[in-house]
Amino acid sequence: MDLENQARVKDAAEKYKPEKLLVILGGAEAEASGLTAETVTNGDPAYAGPLTGVQLGLKVYHIFEPEVKAAIDEQVYEQQIGMMEMVLDKEAIIAEVKGIREKYSKF
Repeated sequence: MDLENQARVKDAAEKYKPEKLLVILGGAEAEASGLTAETVTNGDPAYAGPLTGVQLGLKVYHIFEPEVKAAIDEQVYEQQIGMMEMVLDKEAIIAEVKGIREKYSKF
């Protein structure tokens, strides 16, 4: 997660309170999605950005997760995300983000 996006997430958490936020990721790889999930829950693991040492504990999901998919119009989801579900390792991505969420999310 780049430094600018870290700052945006931190600012949003300060403005709206972490328990009122939900982060939806769209990363194409499990490892990258997991690092981003860890950053918004437990702080920047690279110790390089505004979220270094900041444990927001935000709820974080990947766009592929059934809970998120169910909340989106089926036709829109298929048009925007459907192809990516077929070509990416959906199960690995979901498992990685879910594991981080279960380990670090506070809300």
